[in-house]
Amino acid sequence: MTLPINEIVCGDNVETMQTFPDDSIDMVVTSPPYDNLRTYGGHSWDFEGVAQQLWRVIKPGGVVVWVVNDATVNGSETGTSFLQALRFMEIGFRLHDTMIYFKNGMSFPESNRYYPAFEYMFVLSSGQPAVCNQIADRKTTRGGDVKTSRMERQPNGDIRRPTREFQVSENAVRYNVWTIDTGFMKTTKDVVAYSQPAIFPESLARDHILSWSNENDIVLDPFSGSGTTAKMARLMGRRFIGIEINPEYCEIARKRLRQRVLEFGAMEGQGMI
Repeated sequence: MTLPINEIVCGDNVETMQTFPDDSIDMVVTSPPYDNLRTYGGHSWDFEGVAQQLWRVIKPGGVVVWVVNDATVNGSETGTSFLQALRFMEIGFRLHDTMIYFKNGMSFPESNRYYPAFEYMFVLSSGQPAVCNQIADRKTTRGGDVKTSRMERQPNGDIRRPTREFQVSENAVRYNVWTIDTGFMKTTKDVVAYSQPAIFPESLARDHILSWSNENDIVLDPFSGSGTTAKMARLMGRRFIGIEINPEYCEIARKRLRQRVLEFGAMEGQGMI
């Protein structure tokens, strides 16, 4: 049992993962088809099989980032995303964090509810995450100010005194709601023109990879699509494995990995998965 390191595997994700050794993957970043909104050429997929294989192949301390949302059917959201998160927990995963991906861009208008503008990012872990590289790029309002740390009691318990002065950092650690600009991909003569129903920002894949893995770790995407996770993993110095059942998307992913750079339209740094 060997791993197809730095390859896009065209095939069924469950069958492909069954060939992987136990405890062999450091991290997973993926966005599976949700409900009936993403057909991917009519290919079906097995959630239970995928979940069981992810639990088997992820290393202790490894993290699965599961980006998902719900369809609205007969006026009600399906809740499939929550059911999937709960099933992952039944299998053995921890629900380490429920994060929100806020889409700072166009949304579909609704007449009887507020406009939908986010997706869930369930951060699932096999035990305590082995890696957590927190991104600190949130601007602070008092950055640069010098403050005195709070008073503390002397060893004899009689008096309090200020301890030390410190300077407030210009940047603080992010919240678990990430605002990410979305846009439309612009194809060039060097890129195969195609239509795909799910837009996945490169920055989203990149920032999770930076947060939950280290250089040279193995990052898997079992719903690789056009290869965004694979591309960003390689750019961030990680090894990658992509699995995709649609041959057209497999070829697009391989083309992207060969040329390394795509030209985008509305927003820089956006990709599709």
